[in-house]
Formats: sequence, C-alpha cells, structure tokens
Amino acid sequence: MNHGYDFPRIQFANQEEKQEFSKFPTKTGRRSLSRSISQSSTDSYSSAASYTDSSDDETSPREKSQVNSKGSSDFCIKNIKQAEFGRREIEIAEQDMSALISLRKRAQGEKPLAGAKVVGCTHITAQTAVLIETLVALGAQCRWTACNIYSTQNEVAAALAESGVSVFAWKGESEDDFWWCIDRCVNMEGWQANMILDDGGDLTHWVYKKYPSVFKKVRGIVEESVTGVHRLYQLSKAGKLCVPAMNVNDSVTKQKFDNLYCCRESILDGLKRTTDVMFGGKQVVVCGYGEVGKGCCSALKALGAIVCVTEIDPICALQACMDGFRVVKLNEVVRQMDMVITCTGNKNVVTREHLDRMKNGCIVCNMGHSNTEIDVASLRTPELTWERVRSQVDHVIWPDGKRVILLAEGRLLNLSCSTVPSFVLSITATTQALALIELYNAPESRYKQDVYLLPKKMDEYVASLHLPNFDAHLTELSDEQAKYMGLNKNGPFKPNYYRY
Repeated sequence: MNHGYDFPRIQFANQEEKQEFSKFPTKTGRRSLSRSISQSSTDSYSSAASYTDSSDDETSPREKSQVNSKGSSDFCIKNIKQAEFGRREIEIAEQDMSALISLRKRAQGEKPLAGAKVVGCTHITAQTAVLIETLVALGAQCRWTACNIYSTQNEVAAALAESGVSVFAWKGESEDDFWWCIDRCVNMEGWQANMILDDGGDLTHWVYKKYPSVFKKVRGIVEESVTGVHRLYQLSKAGKLCVPAMNVNDSVTKQKFDNLYCCRESILDGLKRTTDVMFGGKQVVVCGYGEVGKGCCSALKALGAIVCVTEIDPICALQACMDGFRVVKLNEVVRQMDMVITCTGNKNVVTREHLDRMKNGCIVCNMGHSNTEIDVASLRTPELTWERVRSQVDHVIWPDGKRVILLAEGRLLNLSCSTVPSFVLSITATTQALALIELYNAPESRYKQDVYLLPKKMDEYVASLHLPNFDAHLTELSDEQAKYMGLNKNGPFKPNYYRY
C-alpha cells in the first residue's frame, strides 16, 4: 500500500546484529508475526506455549503416563508440567471472584460439603477452577471433566491435577475422548458420586444410562444450562427422574448476569479474536432473543452493526421490536447477511439449505450451549472443502469458490474461542455452590424427585455478596415500610412470580 512516502532501509551496524534481527519470524521462514499473534489470541496460554512442540501435540493424553508431585496419576490432561502457569491464571481469576472466595472463607470452618462426592462436567477454565477448589475447601471430594471439547484451558487442568483434583479433560478432544473422559470421571473403583454438577446434561445422561444404580443413589443434581435443564424436565415428565435437581439456569443471578451481561461482552471478544471483523455496517441476524440473544444484539448494535432477529416466541419477538430490531424469518434474509449467530438451545436452526444460500464470506457461529444449532454434519460432504485457517476457524468452500467462515465447528463461541469475565462467572459459580450445599444438606422431605428453582432468598444472597465490588449501599426498609409492603426487612423482596 502506497502512503506517499518511503520507509527508510534498515541499516545494521554489523553482521551479528543482522543475524539477530533475522531470528524474528518472517513470511518466508516460520509463521508470520501476524499469524503468531492470531494463534496466541485464540488459544489458551498453554496451547500457545506448546504450539511448537509438535511431538507433544501429536500424542493423545490417553496414551501418556503422568504423575503429579504427590505421586498421583488419577487424572488425564495434556501436560502436568503446565501446572505452574495454570496456578497463576487461577490466582488472577480469584482477584475478580471475591464473592466466591468470601463464601469459601465463611463456610470452610463448617465444611457443609463434608462427605459429598461431587462429579462435575463443566467448562474447565480458571474461573471454574476457583469453584472446584471452593467445593474442596468446603469438604467435598471432586472428580471433573469438560462439557465442551474446545473450551478447556490445558494449564488450568494441569493446576487442578497438581492440587489433587481428578481431572479428565484437554483442549481439542475427539467425540470418543469426550465420552471416555466422562466415563473415567464416574467409573472409579471404591468411589461413588453422590452429587452431580452438570452443564449441558451430558454427564447426567451418561450416569442415568450407563450407571443406573449410581444415579438412584445421587442426592441431588445441579444443572446450569438451558439444554441440560430441558433434558431434566423431560426426565421428570416421563417419571424417570429419581433424584431432586436444581435448575440454576433459570435463577435470576444466572440468567440475568451470566446469560445476558456475560454474552454481551464475550460475543464481541470471540468474533474479534477469530476473525478480526469490523462490526460497523455489517448485516447480522441473531437467532433467538432470550437473555443470550438480548446480550448479543445489544453489543453488536452498539458497535454499529445492523441487527435483525429471528424468534418463535411472540413475547420475545415483541421485546425485540421494542428494542429496535426487525424480526424476520432466516430464509428471508440469509442471502444478505454478513454474520449468522444462533442463541436458541434448539437443533437445526441453521440448515444446509440456509448455508447454501449464504453469501461469500458470511461468518456463522453459535452462542448456545449445544453444537446442534448449526447443521455442521451436512457440511461434511465430498463436494465441499474444509480449510483450517486459524485455531477454531474453518473456511468451508463450495464448488463455485464461495467460502463460509465457520467458528468452533458450531460449538459455543465465547468459551471455545475466547474467555469470559471472571466477575460474572463468580455470580454463577456462587449460585452453583449454594445449590449444591442446599441439596446436600436438605432433609429428605424438603425436595422430591423433581426439578426445582433456587430459593429466592439464595438468589438475593448471591447478589448481595457481589455488591461490595461496586461499593454499593442498599437502602433498608423501615418497620412501617416493611409492614406496608408485607415484606420481611431481610427479604426476600420479590415474589417468585416476579420478572426482573
């Protein structure tokens, strides 16, 4: 590109200085500098650090024999040597998760989870590591696996394994690895889970199908995703749910903060890291206007994107209209779109027919939990060519040369391709911890074999723990005001049917 001036030629004082300069990556040598930046921005620290170690990358963790410093080998991760890096990341996350740390300090003397054997299946990141270590501090024994094959931070998994937590997960697992890890987590001689913490329902489904005797003895299930909650309600409706379950996803503190505010920030982070796209003026369709869809639309609109929405629910559709978004059918607009983003939790929202009609360069990604929203399987046909251009970025090329940019193979964009804010995950993690404590310690008569929402009082408690971060000061009701409103001065302040 000619800017109207010439750059000066670099002069070297001697041959040694010239050789030193030549060590930097060039387009004709190793990876270009821009490629290095792109790679490191989309991978976790550990993945970037081990990028040049091809021998390590080629060896499946299932084929490795690793032990931590205590001599334990009850884990399967990428590389235990990355534990120190992972510990630093966990310590950084703790700084912005003060409410969860506060709960840990308040309750660790009582050990409310003493005797609890928790098997967990969540994203394994620095933030969830803070949750896992909080559960351990509260007395629980934990075995953990990943709910997404791309979201595991390898160095964090190493730090957890080094601390004594049995972790079975690594970034880039195959489908077979994914189910193998879940089975290794559950199937341990001399150890039987009595609590399940799930994200997506895969762990619950596996225990229910493969280990029914274990499932019947579980004291409670805590589920945090739309997909997983839907599967629990299906089991309950069929009369097959033989343990109480807590629906954390629909708690106010999860839905409004993790789903809305977290996705409002992380959608942009994930798209920028993977595509370097400019949002201003782009035509974007967001499929679904629930809390996740609302967060995505708000962020994209703020940066100048022209956003429209698809919806099946007339209430959500009316909300989208009142927020200034046009509500359309996907097949009406798909030819004009620069980006298609799914946020429904459903299946086959974007079909092969839609993909065939997209224009060249259209970016397709998913912000829902499951990888079922985009029909990726339909793209694995002989006439289409797949080209991996970056970590988690594939160009799917049609015979006429058209390219569709598919992110994370249709899996959850923000946790597969970027990170999410520690503070908002502190809210969700605190809610999960309290739900586990409640189900584990509740008398048998309190919860039946059904799906429950978190008690309103607990939702308010989680919110109150996070207010000191903002130096926020709550107004207190007078006795007269409390009597007039029919409230307890200490809450709960809203009825269960209240919509925040």
